[in-house]
Amino acid sequence: QVQLVESGGGLVQPGGSVRLSCAASGILFNRYAMGWYRQAPGKQRELVALITKLRTTTFADSVKGRFTISRDNAKNTVYLQMNSLQPEDTAVYYCNARWVGGTDNYWGQGTQVTVSS
Repeated sequence: QVQLVESGGGLVQPGGSVRLSCAASGILFNRYAMGWYRQAPGKQRELVALITKLRTTTFADSVKGRFTISRDNAKNTVYLQMNSLQPEDTAVYYCNARWVGGTDNYWGQGTQVTVSS
């Protein structure tokens, strides 16, 4: 019933830009903090960006100044705008929804972003 559907991943050249989208259903979207995580092969999944229900944002140091997270509560969608992409950004990117007032914690299926020339 709860679904996080991601889109926008693909192949991009170094220095390029990609915007990821995550559309949520089955939850009261405006009650959840939304986050983007990424995981490269052989590496641990890490937090990339987080946006709270009040639109406070947090970014990993490695992406600060290059990435932007935003949410559209009317569309139940969270976005990750990725600029100045580097090969080190290559990973599977996952959407996450977390209800701070409870135990709900949901994940999308992940979308591949490959930065290569």
